[in-house]
Amino acid sequence: MTPSQTLLQRTGSTATASRDSEYRHRQLLKLSTLTAIMIILVIALYGLDYYRLDIPNRSYHSKHFDLRPTGRIGLRLGMLGAILFCGLFLYPIRKRWSWLGRIGITRHWLDFHVLLGITAPIIITFHSSFKFRGLAGVAYWIMIAVALSGFVGRYFYAQLPRSLNAAELSLKEMRDISQTLWQELEGQKLFAWLQLSPLFELPTREAVGKMSLGQALLSMVLLDLRRPFLVSALRRRAMNSRELLFSLGGFLPSQNPRLEGVIEMARKQAWIMAKVSFLSKTHQVFHLWHVVHRPFSYSFAVLMLVHIVVALMMGYF
Repeated sequence: MTPSQTLLQRTGSTATASRDSEYRHRQLLKLSTLTAIMIILVIALYGLDYYRLDIPNRSYHSKHFDLRPTGRIGLRLGMLGAILFCGLFLYPIRKRWSWLGRIGITRHWLDFHVLLGITAPIIITFHSSFKFRGLAGVAYWIMIAVALSGFVGRYFYAQLPRSLNAAELSLKEMRDISQTLWQELEGQKLFAWLQLSPLFELPTREAVGKMSLGQALLSMVLLDLRRPFLVSALRRRAMNSRELLFSLGGFLPSQNPRLEGVIEMARKQAWIMAKVSFLSKTHQVFHLWHVVHRPFSYSFAVLMLVHIVVALMMGYF
């Protein structure tokens, strides 16, 4: 076997392993998400009649001694919420512990970090039985601030283009990808350039450099909100009435592989061009977000610990 054939074989094996890993991750993420949804639905349905009552009348309900924060179920919900919240810290700890950093890839860890960040506040909300007063109330609202800022951070993370192994792409790599996509788009015969051009009407890097952080952020959000409408408009040009009906007016993919191939190329090109234009601003905003997000996270962790210690001292465990 020649060296080139050996290299091709290794490259193919690596690509196959990457696809298998991605498939397993997606399946595990789906299973974990369904499990979280089922737990939340069971709690919500079981306690619906109790949670709908005002605070004074709950003490007369048959489920009060189970669902109150110190009740049989309420206490266990608090323990589960605390465990889930502690699990959130595995993602930042992974960056500091080299042995943990060798397990999986960053993007997969982030997916579970987001799932925990959504599930934990909901579970803790049920634990509190929707009572947000005192020290526990302060801790709760800080937790909500952490969760909301997490959604913002996930959006910023998506603005920094990465390869399959979650390594951030360089400006040169993005421009190489963009050049390849241009060549492929020039070879397609489905759409004229004038039909595709609205997707690529973006501010230049120089124009973005003159924007404030707030202006750049607003511009990024508006472009991301505008893109699905431009893509659906392209689909509508190439689909009949029946296809439009089943694709919800072009917002969902059609059954036409050729059309979807061109759409995907155009969408990816517009996405890459936007990321190239906003790359420097995105780094600045992402750094600023870290400065805000971390103190909230640590503050909630301290207040949660104080809450647990007080509960232990009062004999609730």
